[in-house]
Order: sequence, then C-alpha cells, then structure tokens
Amino acid sequence: MAKVRVHQLAKELGISNNELIALLRELGEEVKSHSSTIDEETAEAIRELVQERKGHLPRPQVVSLPRRPVSPVELAERLQLDVGVIMRQLLLSGIAVSPNQLLELEVVVNLLKQLGYEFQFERDGEKPPSEEGETTSEEKTTSEEEETTLKKPFFFSVSRPPVVTVMGHVDHGKTTLLDAIRHTNIAEQEYGQITQHIGAYEVEWKGRTIVFIDTPGHEAFTTLRARGAMVTDIVVLVVAADDGVMPQTIEAINHARAAGVPIIVAINKIDRPDANPDRVKVQLSELGLVPEEWGGDTLCVPISALKRQGIDDLLEMILLVADLMELKANPKATAWGYILESRKDPKVGPVATVIVKEGTLRKGDWVVAGMTYGRIRVMRSWKGNEVREAPPSKPVVVWGLEELPEAGDKLEVVPDERTAREIAERRAEEKRQRQLQPVRRITLEDFFTQMQAGQVKELNLIIKGDVQGSVDAITYALSRLEHPEVRINIIHQGVGDISENDIMLAAASNAVILGFNVRIDPSGRRTLQREPVDVRLYRIIYELIDDVKKAIVGLLEPIQREEILGVAKVMATFKTRIGTVAGCFVQRGRLVLNAPCRVIRNGQVVATTRIISLRHYTEDRTEIPEGMECGVGLEDFSEFEVGDLLEAFQIVEVQRSISEIREKAAPVPIGVSQ
Repeated sequence: MAKVRVHQLAKELGISNNELIALLRELGEEVKSHSSTIDEETAEAIRELVQERKGHLPRPQVVSLPRRPVSPVELAERLQLDVGVIMRQLLLSGIAVSPNQLLELEVVVNLLKQLGYEFQFERDGEKPPSEEGETTSEEKTTSEEEETTLKKPFFFSVSRPPVVTVMGHVDHGKTTLLDAIRHTNIAEQEYGQITQHIGAYEVEWKGRTIVFIDTPGHEAFTTLRARGAMVTDIVVLVVAADDGVMPQTIEAINHARAAGVPIIVAINKIDRPDANPDRVKVQLSELGLVPEEWGGDTLCVPISALKRQGIDDLLEMILLVADLMELKANPKATAWGYILESRKDPKVGPVATVIVKEGTLRKGDWVVAGMTYGRIRVMRSWKGNEVREAPPSKPVVVWGLEELPEAGDKLEVVPDERTAREIAERRAEEKRQRQLQPVRRITLEDFFTQMQAGQVKELNLIIKGDVQGSVDAITYALSRLEHPEVRINIIHQGVGDISENDIMLAAASNAVILGFNVRIDPSGRRTLQREPVDVRLYRIIYELIDDVKKAIVGLLEPIQREEILGVAKVMATFKTRIGTVAGCFVQRGRLVLNAPCRVIRNGQVVATTRIISLRHYTEDRTEIPEGMECGVGLEDFSEFEVGDLLEAFQIVEVQRSISEIREKAAPVPIGVSQ
C-alpha cells in the first residue's frame, strides 16, 4: 500500500504539520514528526475529517459600529460577549485601558478582526442590532456582500509564497542571479549593472510561486525594518566564489541576523577558473554560518548565475525552508500589506509598490497608507499587466493614493472614504505632535528606563574601529564581561568610519554604536539628523569598556532592601474617635508617621500595615525617637494586645555596583601550567 508523508498531506490539505499530527493522534495514529509516513487509508480518513470540519465552521457574525469611539463595555454588549474577553484581547495587543475608557475607531476595527467578526458602520440614527427587531432582507444582502472581504475563520489560513530578499557584496551577482531566475534581462538595463531601486518580482517554479525583492544593498532592507515593516521571510546571501566573503557580505549577514531571518547562501561564479567554494565555506564558518554538509544548519548552494547553473537547486532549497517555516495567510481577511517604494508619475500622480501580507487587495478598495489614503484605481503586476486582485505575498503597483506614502508604511483596506480620511488625518496629527517632541533612542545612560522588563536584558552594540586589531581587542574584552541578568549582543563589527548603514542598523536594532579611533562620515552625519541613535567615539579602549560596564549596571534592577526604623512595645490600649490606639514605648530606633509597620505577637507577624497617627501626650508628631512614650494608630488595624511589638521599617533601593560584573578567565595556552 502506498505511503504518504505527513508534511506532504498537510500541504495538500492547507493545514500546519502540528495540526495534522494532532488529528492523526485523535484517530489513534502515533506519528513522531512531519517526516513520518502514513498509509493511504489513514490519509483518506484524514481528508474526510478535515473536509467535514471545514463544512461546519461557524459563520462569522456582523456587528454594527457607530462612527465614534466606543468603550470596551459597550463593545462587549454589541458583541454579546463578556467584557473580560475584550479586555484580555486588548492586553494581548499591548493596549491597557479601563472598561469604560473610549477606544479609537481604528483600535476597535483591528480588535474585531482579531476576534473574527465582520463589521459595518451604522447609518445616522440607526440603532445597534441588539435594540432592533428582525433584520431586513436589504440588510441581509449587504452583510452577505461584505462577508466576502471581512470574515476570518481559522481554516481559511492557507500557505502563501515565500518573500525572498537577495543580499550580498556589490558586484557579486545579485541582479544577474535574479535575471537568471526570471529569464529576463534586467541587469543590462541598469546603470553599471548595479541595481538602482527596489524591485519585487514573482517567479513560477514547479507550480509554486516565489517572490523576490531585489534591493540596492542591505541598507534598503534595514530601512524597511527600522520602520516596522517585516516583509522578508528568507534572505539569499550571494557570495562570489572567487572573491569570497567581503566587508559588505559581513554587513549583510549581521543585518539578516538582527532581523531574525533564515539565510541561504548562494555561492556564485563557480564557473570562474579561480573559484574556490571551500574557501568561502571556511570564511562563512568563521562568521557562524556553518554549512549543512559540515554539520551546521546553513544551506549553501553552488551556482553560476551567468551560465544558469544550480538555479533549480537554489529554488528547491528556498521552497524547502519555506515549507519548514509553514508560511500562512488568510486570503479572505481584510487586506493589508507594506509599501516597498513610491514615486510620483507626472501622468497618473502617486504610484506605490505594495506587497500584500494578509487578505486579498482588490481594485476599487479604499485604503490607508501611513498618512495618506485613496481608492485603488489601477493595479499592475511586476510585468506591467493590469490585475484586479492581489492575494497574500503578491507584489503590485497601485495608483490612486492622494499623496506619496513612505517606504515601510502599512497599507490597510478600510470600509469607505470617510473612514480612510479620518484615519489618515489622525495619523498626520499624531506625527505632527511627535515631531514637536524630541525623538529618544536607546543611549548608554538611559538603557534601564527604556528596556523592557525581563529576567535577561540585552545590550545591543555595533563596534567600529580603525584597524582590525583594535576591533578584535574590543570585541574580546566585551565578550569576557558577564552578568547573570544582562547579555551583551554585538550585532555588527567592522573597520572604517561610521557610515549610514551603521546608523540605520542601530536604529532598526535599538543599538548603541561604539567607535574607536574613527569618525562619522558625512552620509552618517546626515542620517543621524533623522535617526538620532547613540554614537560614542573613544580614543582609549579602557574608557570604552568602563562605559559599557556602567551601562550594564544601569540595566540591572536596583536591589530593594528592608531597613528597620524602630521597634516599640504596646504598654496599653485606648479608645479614641479614630478607633483603638496603642500606648507604646519606643525601645530602639524611631517611629515615623506613614511608615510601613508590622504588628508582632508572640514572635509571629499578625498584621502588616501603616502608621497613620503618632502622638506624644496631646501633641501630634511626625517622628518619635527612642526612649519616649507615644500613642500609635495603625491603618485598618485596632486589635492591639498589651505586649505586642510594633516594628516600623522602610524599603530602600541599593544601586548596583560595577564590582558585580565578572570577567571570564582568559584561556590558558596549551603547555603553560596554571
């Protein structure tokens, strides 16, 4: 009987490997991983089960929204949900509000999408559905029409094409590789055969689609990431077999690592007589990219873009990595994507290149992109053909926006022009308000206040030096610093002046740049005016190391220590207008008004509260020193007994010390006794 692998069946059914494994275990089939095989009879049973569950999916409900902010309480009533569900979803989205606090319309719409609801705006004077009788047939028709774009059930998530960015050193063959893949001749049309702008292209191979983004270097990749647009799924790093790893190759590796994107290495120009792929693999291994055939996890594919050798193997590896990543999207959700580039056409006005991340973008949709909006009048594919729909991962050029959006802006479909205009105007006002306030990036001084709370904190650093020896010495010294609560992460190091690429990488990665005996080049200074990251220049290595140590100490949570202020013994109790108070004798230290206080009876703490009243005879006091008698009133406690001890204390914060930072012992050379 024929056998079927789990991952092949999962791809056929449009579900993840883990979901399929769970279904198999429901049927009593024990499988270990996505590479396991099952017989055809079991596979057929799974197909029937998935089809049955797809047929019984609940229809998403339609909720009417007013054109005004609403509170979580009101939204819960309209959705007929418990308000706790709304509050929990808001917290998961990073929004902390009270149940009666008003939510902006954009927040409410995004919340409904997350909960899987459709929505439509109420007409003026219209009551919410909960207050009306039966829905009219006209309203039913309207909701059915909107259903095609606004519903978002789980099983509609389907596999989407991977989005691949090609990066590498200049003149190592990035555009020639894309030219070989696309069977077009883009490279000869480019000035000097070096790509002059971002292009997005689709490639059909063995019935599947791969989307390639051709950037003018990794600076465009990082610029998009700095604006929050995580477009790329996989990075193909092109390295020439004759040149080997070059400075821009190292920069590209560090940029891809900082983005957390898997890397496939394409070793190009293997047809050259001086090509040495093994030397390239050794260099890559030194940078942490150990080839798979050497026991690592980096896929290295030898190719010749000029002679079109190894291209099929590269595409096969891209699809293999994409399958393992289980890239999915919902084509029936409300569409959104990212702006890759924009330009002004003298004939048609603003033109933008968009790559769709979720949903299906359609001609005629009203969209918002950053601070501009518009209605899509025309959509064209990368070949220039007009299209009416763009599913997930498809790059298209759109016309119809009022103004030019910025690269990295999020493009979202909205119900109508009024909503689009309101959102765009509000964003423009928010940007104007932000511009009135200084932009703050991470600095060595305020790392602690800006880093998120957590058990382990990261200090991202970029190291630039005048010579490689200096860079190695600084990197070695920093690598020896260790603390259980802080991790130093050197995301990039290099020789030469601090450039625009370094500034953009620091902005995208929230990093600090440390320069030794270097300066900031003119392009970097211009970039610093837009992206004010923290750049430190040093002439003495020890000063650099000391500043990093101080930053680590600033990253640590201050130690909170309890300090006993004084102890008093209860000698008698008295009834007063504020309740029962204790007549006490201060045995040691002092009692302080409003200080935290413990009541200790027979060696056990019976209450922890606060001192709200201190009197010496008839005089109110803020402090009673040792050896004096006084009357003490405590907050929410009056069950005093003679002989009780009152222990006043305070919590003090102890600043962390550089002495807490340890240095790893230097390795002992072989043959040297300890």
